[in-house]
Amino acid sequence: MTAFDAHAHVIVPELLRDSDPGTEASWRPSVTRRDGRQVVALDGREILSAVREFVDLGQILEDRAAAGVDRVLLCPWVPLLYYDVPAATGQTRCRLQNEGLARLHSREPNRVSVLGAVPLQDPELAADELRVLMAGGTFAGVEITASVNGIYIGDPRFAPFWAAAEQCDALVFVHPTTRGFSDPAFAERYLWNLVGNPMETTLAAAHLILSGTLTRHPGLRVLLAHGGGAIVSLAGRLRHGQQHVAAAGPPPATAQDAADALIGRFLFDTVTHDPRLLADLIAYVGADRVLLGSDYPFDMADPDPVATVQAAGLDARAQAAVLTGNAERELLRTAPRDTGAGHG
Repeated sequence: MTAFDAHAHVIVPELLRDSDPGTEASWRPSVTRRDGRQVVALDGREILSAVREFVDLGQILEDRAAAGVDRVLLCPWVPLLYYDVPAATGQTRCRLQNEGLARLHSREPNRVSVLGAVPLQDPELAADELRVLMAGGTFAGVEITASVNGIYIGDPRFAPFWAAAEQCDALVFVHPTTRGFSDPAFAERYLWNLVGNPMETTLAAAHLILSGTLTRHPGLRVLLAHGGGAIVSLAGRLRHGQQHVAAAGPPPATAQDAADALIGRFLFDTVTHDPRLLADLIAYVGADRVLLGSDYPFDMADPDPVATVQAAGLDARAQAAVLTGNAERELLRTAPRDTGAGHG
């Protein structure tokens, strides 16, 4: 195995509109071709930013192999996490999606790992779903967004979910909502993506640090999208706030609770689009905290993530860890777990 892509998205066929032709449900996406371009339609909107294959597993794996990737971690497209509907409805849709993801894994168990979805708009229900999901041994964890209906994930209401994630040893991949900011500037020059997405990741990471979530749950495994945004650049600023500004929260009780130490507890993908920045990230957090990622199949994906890592000037051990070793350690924990989950 030469490379393991830990950030790639998929739409499972079970969710597609044509999988249930008797309905016109707008919550189901459709994926078509127009003038050679892939067009994704959802809730009356057309999305053209998915420039590579979004549905067909064989083509996805062929694309990744062409980029030097042997194994891929597939996770939902963020709008298909369905946080904007009642929790029971979200639960039904998450289960349908998880069935599809499990099927993809079963087709190619040596090439495909998967992250599932839970209805995080109801954190207690999400915690129960996570326990059941992880008990089966198929899923490496779940994908969630930086905020849920405007509330960032360090908020106390999400405590049941974080407790379950720690108990289950689930990897939690934190991804931007992709539309987190309403300022008109974000509608210009693709800034909602270029700046908004990493900004959302940065806010989520800072929220988890300053809220005490990471301190209360030392066993959490949290992977941040897009190189963690700007969270590493803010390490000193957050530490200063902890120590000197009451509004930031209580000062750290130990050196391990300081912001810079807690930043080192996160995992990061390599989607920085710059080998120099990737090298700086690795120098700060360590080569064992960074996993290869691409953000496939979108226009903002790194088209050659292996080359990005190879250009970062790492020694052989560090390069092997980033390309493959860290993902193997964090994701290939597929033996069934005793999570205390009930099965009905």
